[in-house]
Amino acid sequence: MNIVAFERAKQGTGASRRLRNSGRTPGIVYGGEGQQPQLVELDHNALWFALQKEAFHSSVLDIEVAGQASKVLLRDVQYHPYRQQVLHIDFQRVDARTRLHMKVPLHFAGEENSPAVKVDQCLVNHVVTELEVSCMPSDLPEFIEVDLSELKKNESLHLKDIKLPRRVSPVIRRNQDNPVLVSVTAPVVEEEVAPVVAAASEAKGKGKKK
Repeated sequence: MNIVAFERAKQGTGASRRLRNSGRTPGIVYGGEGQQPQLVELDHNALWFALQKEAFHSSVLDIEVAGQASKVLLRDVQYHPYRQQVLHIDFQRVDARTRLHMKVPLHFAGEENSPAVKVDQCLVNHVVTELEVSCMPSDLPEFIEVDLSELKKNESLHLKDIKLPRRVSPVIRRNQDNPVLVSVTAPVVEEEVAPVVAAASEAKGKGKKK
């Protein structure tokens, strides 16, 4: 995805407020060996619509500032607490020769055709919806598809059960070498209480007749 940004000379609370009032969003581009952080500003409406796209959050982006293009990742976004407004945005430069860590969304498919759902009417819970991975920038996937078509009752899907794209490895946390990604909950069977209530009502009615 391509982003067009403009150099920002002024900084500070007052300057940022005036920038937002003019329909712009302040931001910063940082990182890169020997490169200084660069203050930028972006068109707010274009940025807002870009942020609605999943790929904007999990892909290597091309940003152009003053005619120079760079590869970056979205690292942080600050939103207004109740307005539809982006207050600030951070991008990190990407080195094509350096592995990166990035959270990638999981796309679940085939759930409705699995034995757990189709046969046993179980509830499938997506415990994890994104996975942190390590890879080279050129290998970063936009998303990871997880096939749930073989999921069965009383089963759970773990990290080691899924196949990751080539040259992509998961970032393993301490004591979480094989976390649960998807769990299956059996349907709750409600007891038949209506006949008992009916019998009690009938007995009560007979007692009144006496």
